[in-house]
Amino acid sequence: MSSQSKLTSDRKSLLKCFALLDKPQRAMLLAFAEFLVARNEALPASSQAVERTPVLPKKIARPRKETVIGAIKRLSETYYMLDRSELLTEASSLMSAHIMHGREAVEVIDDLEALFATYYQQHQSDSTP
Repeated sequence: MSSQSKLTSDRKSLLKCFALLDKPQRAMLLAFAEFLVARNEALPASSQAVERTPVLPKKIARPRKETVIGAIKRLSETYYMLDRSELLTEASSLMSAHIMHGREAVEVIDDLEALFATYYQQHQSDSTP
């Protein structure tokens, strides 16, 4: 009897869904599963050991002529795994420097990219056991 035939219908369905996802989506699904396992105190500790797959940013090229708001949208999509509420204060400050104080958009966008990259690095180091 093959191991596939021993699977319940729920497990088969989950495996089918997993197979249809690309690598970043698979990583997100695994991260969510780890979250659910961690929340479930009834499971024995041995079942909580799930291999972590690093979540990589999407590769979205920076347009030649981009607005600060466009950059924030692009970077939010690029770094979809980050909690945007953490970035809000610093990103708002940078946008304010552009709108209220006339700072060049290109400079602000450079700083936004550095900000998102820094938060991503922090996210990665927080995610490693």
